[in-house]
Amino acid sequence: MTPHMLTRSLDRGAAIFLAVVAACGILIPLSNLLLPSDSFLQVPTYLVALWGKYVCYAILALSIDLIWGYCGILSLGHGAFFALGGYAMGMYLMRQIGARGVYGNPVLPDFMVFLNYSKLPWTWYGFDMFWFAALMVLLVPGLLAFCFGWLAFRSRVTGVYLSIITQAMTYALLLAFFRNDFGFGGNNGLTDFKDILGFNVQAEGTRAALFALSCLALIFSFLICRSVVSSKLGKVLIAIRDAESRSRFLGYRVESYKLFVFTLSACMAGVAGALYVPQVGIINPSEFAPGNSIEAVIWVAVGGRGTLIGAALGAIVVNYAKTFFTSGVLAPYWLFMLGALFILVTLLLPKGIVGTFNAWRDQSKEKRSASATASAAAEDAITEPKMAE
Repeated sequence: MTPHMLTRSLDRGAAIFLAVVAACGILIPLSNLLLPSDSFLQVPTYLVALWGKYVCYAILALSIDLIWGYCGILSLGHGAFFALGGYAMGMYLMRQIGARGVYGNPVLPDFMVFLNYSKLPWTWYGFDMFWFAALMVLLVPGLLAFCFGWLAFRSRVTGVYLSIITQAMTYALLLAFFRNDFGFGGNNGLTDFKDILGFNVQAEGTRAALFALSCLALIFSFLICRSVVSSKLGKVLIAIRDAESRSRFLGYRVESYKLFVFTLSACMAGVAGALYVPQVGIINPSEFAPGNSIEAVIWVAVGGRGTLIGAALGAIVVNYAKTFFTSGVLAPYWLFMLGALFILVTLLLPKGIVGTFNAWRDQSKEKRSASATASAAAEDAITEPKMAE
């Protein structure tokens, strides 16, 4: 991915989006750390963590839009890749607790001592090192997506059948991680984190740094997606989305293209989960719930499928609405409101917020262009000299 490719893939809207994300990633942490608590412009620490969670959701929405909006792969199991990345980071954070846990065991996490584990399971080896955990954040979701995609795409499973299989996959992982003997904390999951890279995970400076890092990851993820969809690879992906059988007839290895973009998307979701866990402070099997994956698809649909910017915007808008409406008398009705929102967007704004805006802008440009052409033609007709009789 060269600088020329990145520059060529950015339009005005993308540049504005990146500028806004970069500004938020700089100004919000500085406001939290430098301004006094009684200042109107000071952002409280809890809001920094909350908005950091929204940014992680935006990265997850980007990963779904990459495969659904540009390749036609509707995955209802991307929450599994998000959760696996979160568990990889959570395991590293648990190993950093050491003897400061409730039971004071320097090697075994508290839940393992409580469940009478005699030694650390082999699946936890290496997670006391950050570089290993960071590698697993990418490798575990990516490897699962590669194996799943190779089997599904090779069998030419598409459409609703693929969506059902991805949902079955995440539900199977949900049941597995709920088991106490699986070695990942069972129903309670992983929590009570202390440090990350030697810094107190609860400190204001650490939370501000995590927010800035999440914004940087969102920018980097967006650039990767834009470079993919703006390249020849992106044109092939769109062709597969619109006419898969015709693309295969023309000689393209459709399964290879699908497998690549599906694996890349899973790695992005894993990074989002890894950044999510230290800011939220817990990871448990509920993150594997199929409803979470379906909700993420709704974010993309609300913002605008196939726009990237709309996917990120939809994740932030819907989750902000969720935070607002679940904190009052409307809390029991949030799921009904979310379903109604999805239905209304499907009926009234089938292209989503950003997609509808782009369509309206293109129509306005076409009308102005047609009007200018008609005016020029009229002027030419008026100024054209008459032929002598």
